[in-house]
Amino acid sequence: MEFTFKFKVYDTLHHNHLPNYLICVIKRVLKSYIFYLGVIYLEKLVINGPTRLKGEVTISGAKNAAVAILPATLLINGICRLENLPNISDVKVYCKILETLGAKIKWITDNEIEIDTTGVTCAQAPLDMTSKFRASYYLLGSLLGRCGNAEVGLPGGCNLGARPIDQHIKAFEALGAKVDVSQGKITAKAKKLVGTSIYMDIVSVGATINTILASVLAEGTTTIDNAAKEPHIVDVANFLNTMGADIRGAGTDVIKINGVKELRCNSSYSIVPDQIEAGTFMLAAVASKGDILIKNCIPEHLDCITAKIIEIGGTVEDYGDSIRVRMNKRPNKATVKTLPYPGYPTDLQPQMGVVLATSDGTSIIHESIWESRFQYTFELNKMGAKITAQGKSAVFEGVKDLTGAPVYATDLRAGAALLIAGVIANGETQLYNIEHIDRGYENIEEKFRNLGADIKRVSEPNAKIDC
Repeated sequence: MEFTFKFKVYDTLHHNHLPNYLICVIKRVLKSYIFYLGVIYLEKLVINGPTRLKGEVTISGAKNAAVAILPATLLINGICRLENLPNISDVKVYCKILETLGAKIKWITDNEIEIDTTGVTCAQAPLDMTSKFRASYYLLGSLLGRCGNAEVGLPGGCNLGARPIDQHIKAFEALGAKVDVSQGKITAKAKKLVGTSIYMDIVSVGATINTILASVLAEGTTTIDNAAKEPHIVDVANFLNTMGADIRGAGTDVIKINGVKELRCNSSYSIVPDQIEAGTFMLAAVASKGDILIKNCIPEHLDCITAKIIEIGGTVEDYGDSIRVRMNKRPNKATVKTLPYPGYPTDLQPQMGVVLATSDGTSIIHESIWESRFQYTFELNKMGAKITAQGKSAVFEGVKDLTGAPVYATDLRAGAALLIAGVIANGETQLYNIEHIDRGYENIEEKFRNLGADIKRVSEPNAKIDC
């Protein structure tokens, strides 16, 4: 019944000549929520452990770079080709948003697209889509730069606590825009954007990128002081410079943007490898006492993770564009504090939490970025971990083993951490809410399966609906 239903729907999609991208999205939705006989079937990952992960894995393009570069294409008057684009749900939603604004998108391969922005005239992004994920706020900077006005829904994303956008608004207003936040949306308008000096009161990745996007076509020079330095900020600047922008200092705490009259596509651009995905597999190797060669990564982006892995007893070998991580004993205890780049990334804090949950001794993690990042610890405790989380700190009393249990991903990185926990735990782990994981990891269960993990994606009945 299920397969007949899906076949008929797929056949209808193709015969109605829908765009390939839209067909891809609908198919993905059908895989996650299969409706038949009045029952909703939800996906979960079933993992049987413990497994010592061994082998090779190739890292995809960076999610955090992709979701900033996609809206940056709106600043270009022409056709642009992006390569090494991660095939994840956040990217697919962003492409759909760009299409509603008037862009034409052609998927060359699963990881390469061609975007034609010459027909973009609308500056009102669909509120229902932009409110679903955090990175939608980059549309503000790009549409403001291109059209002089922008309307975007208040950004959503993972529930990690307060995530204010005051630094974004401050930057837009300094450039000459008027910003209004009301009725669940953000509206920005400017007759003319003029470069100026902007000091970020806190180090903010999002505000730094949004300021760059709004300043590229502005009149004069914009200087950002106390700028964030993450690798994906450098990638956004490199992309824009390739298209004719004049951005200097990306990767330092002072960035200067000399406004240009227009951007034009001169060549294709390849997205930088994902620092966080690479770090996730590095920590998976440590947690599972495994041996993994991580290919297509930039080792210097991973220096802080490498240092911590060596501190807790692991071995890291740098091969230039790949890293080999090995671990053959129980991890040592450690203290970790998350910081802006080049410090230890908050997006790898939950994965390190799994490692420290089975360490030899008592460890502490201090979270300095997001106030609700420790939600995953309640799920790990279901698996036998001994973690006490309070405020922005958590104490991990190391245990020898974890035990499989039903657990729920509370956000993207928590989902990756619980997957690793399932790999090293005794028995079966059922991981729910995996749509969080699909937002940022491409083919994650396949990659873990190729390393030896016993993991499969299955559907199960969730609730009755009225037919």
